[in-house]
Amino acid sequence: MPIPARFDAFRIHNDDAGYRSGVEQVAIDDLAQGEIDIAVVHSSVNFKDALAGTGKGKILRRFPLVGGIDVAGHVVASRDPAFKEGDAVLVTGSGLSEVRDGGYAQYARLESKWATLLPAGLSLRESMILGTAGFTAALALLRMHENRQTPGLGPLAVTGATGGVGSLAVDIFSSAGFEVHAISGKPEHADYLTSIGASEVLGRDALGTTRPMESARFGGGLDNVGGPMLVSLLAQTVPYGNVASAGLAASADLGATVMPFIIRGVSLLGIASAGTARDIRDRVWQHLSTDWKPRHLDAIATREVRLSELPGVFDTMLEGGSFGRTLVTI
Repeated sequence: MPIPARFDAFRIHNDDAGYRSGVEQVAIDDLAQGEIDIAVVHSSVNFKDALAGTGKGKILRRFPLVGGIDVAGHVVASRDPAFKEGDAVLVTGSGLSEVRDGGYAQYARLESKWATLLPAGLSLRESMILGTAGFTAALALLRMHENRQTPGLGPLAVTGATGGVGSLAVDIFSSAGFEVHAISGKPEHADYLTSIGASEVLGRDALGTTRPMESARFGGGLDNVGGPMLVSLLAQTVPYGNVASAGLAASADLGATVMPFIIRGVSLLGIASAGTARDIRDRVWQHLSTDWKPRHLDAIATREVRLSELPGVFDTMLEGGSFGRTLVTI
């Protein structure tokens, strides 16, 4: 299928005219160099995309760039023998919408070293409901597993549970055999959280302590919020449990003490999904397409939008209105 001379892309600029973004026409050779060209089917919206698209976070390292840190579609041209025309592929992170043009376009040019052939157990749509958010949640579980986390240690807490990473973590962790306690400041979504796998839904006050140590109630967990909630989760984790840190929706601060670490042996694991090594990336996607595949992807995909609707999605996300996952259909 020939690539048209020009096609739609959601592009981000920062120049003498100011910081701005929107849909415009580009040519394939306007994009960063890469070995495979794809016809994009889906992308998604992550917190990082909202920061990049509005300029409220220093995400892009060069301009202009096409936004979108996730992309999935079909190969239309390949200069790498590992990929052929018609292959279904996906890429998450890996410099997209940071140093390379991303997935918010009808066509994308990708570095083949980061492209993953779509696993047999996923559709392109499912892969982008997952996207960076699902990859992050599964990477957190992989790291916890490697550090001897087991269901026997107790329930895993998930903060920011109604957001994209949080929702998918609830589903993935429960699919993997863990009891999950969802922590959210949105009580109106309690039924949603139980429907996707949470055995308990707790308010933010469950992590309201300022004491360095509390009674241990969680086997570990995934924190998407940062600040005092992360500190409190550490203070309430059982001996040798693991807490994975994946976000800073509330705060980038960490006013913690070393007491959970040196008294209970709690581990704090950093989850940086964007530059994950290829062998680990392949392991995560293998899990996501088989034993850790979320069972409620359609429920978690709470919104589906086109490129022109992205600015409104970004604003809602940055105002704290995230709920589930937003799928972008090209």
